[in-house]
Amino acid sequence: MAGSTFGKIFQMTTWGESHGQGIGVVVDGCPAGLELNEEKIQKYLNRRKPGQTRYSTPRKEDDLVEIQSGIFEGKTTGTPISMVVYNKTQRSKDYSEIAGYYRPGHADYTFDEKYGFRDYRGGGRSSGRETIGRVAAGAVAIEILKEFGIEVYAYSRAIAGVEIDDTKASRENIMKSPLYMPDLEASDRAEEILEKKMLEKDSAGGIIECVISGMPAGVGEPVFEKLDANLAKAVMSIGAVKGVEIGAGFGVADSFGSQNNDAFVMNDGVMSKKTNNAGGILGGISDGSDIVLRAAIKPTPSIAQTQRTVNREGENIEIEIKGRHDPIIVPRAVVVVEAMAAATVLDMLMLSMTSRIDLMKKFFDK
Repeated sequence: MAGSTFGKIFQMTTWGESHGQGIGVVVDGCPAGLELNEEKIQKYLNRRKPGQTRYSTPRKEDDLVEIQSGIFEGKTTGTPISMVVYNKTQRSKDYSEIAGYYRPGHADYTFDEKYGFRDYRGGGRSSGRETIGRVAAGAVAIEILKEFGIEVYAYSRAIAGVEIDDTKASRENIMKSPLYMPDLEASDRAEEILEKKMLEKDSAGGIIECVISGMPAGVGEPVFEKLDANLAKAVMSIGAVKGVEIGAGFGVADSFGSQNNDAFVMNDGVMSKKTNNAGGILGGISDGSDIVLRAAIKPTPSIAQTQRTVNREGENIEIEIKGRHDPIIVPRAVVVVEAMAAATVLDMLMLSMTSRIDLMKKFFDK
């Protein structure tokens, strides 16, 4: 299988299946000397692990990470960092019957068409459990970005059609909400809808918003390696994501140039903008403002309602999917979006070190 490696300098290669022995990642390109341990990685994995609220799958996994290489005496050595999370509570028998048919909304059919064979246990490589490796690698990226004063954080902006009110939102509320919504009133309303959908054996989708603050201007390449293009690719590579927008996003289609353009102003000798419709990126290059992106997350495709599909013999059938599934993916995907955004901006920050000869001379000046 090609395509399991992401990044050019800061690289992650993920591996493993939902019901295999474990899920892991190899991170290459991490500079030496970064203070890093399993505890720092674990706090990010804890945010995506299952079974934390009634709105996630009841599958119980501790998702404890083991760092197997690249760390010595609490610091990175500059060599590849290998990390693994072992699967503990696989119930593959729950998925045995789906070997013969294609679940609506899943990759069963496309995997069969591509490979002629698939791991049907929980979706195998296409399972949301694959994101464990991404989060572990993203945690390393976030720790590096902190050294430069760059912060990446995300939250649920909308769930089941309920959107947060920015005037009632605060970052402190994100971790208070079981849905990771910074507006607790919106969180309560969304929970009411989810309770109803769970009784109806249905699921819901939503929108995750991610903010990258402290990003210096001048990061990104102006043609095929645009910062916004790479962020979109990174976030779209997450299985449940069906759309990405940056800044005003699709709202620009209903706007006018006089409304959409961000006026430049000088504040205490520092260039800034009065508004941020561009979402912190101009011409594929960071402009020093907060980078703001949003990801549209589809409803969980595994629902217990009767659904129509086709089996491998080409017959029309009706199914009721068994197993342990999230009624909504959005809250657990918040940290995954953070991880992919962090890995992207870090990689492009490293690439930008070669953009100017004067900065290269300064770096190597003895």
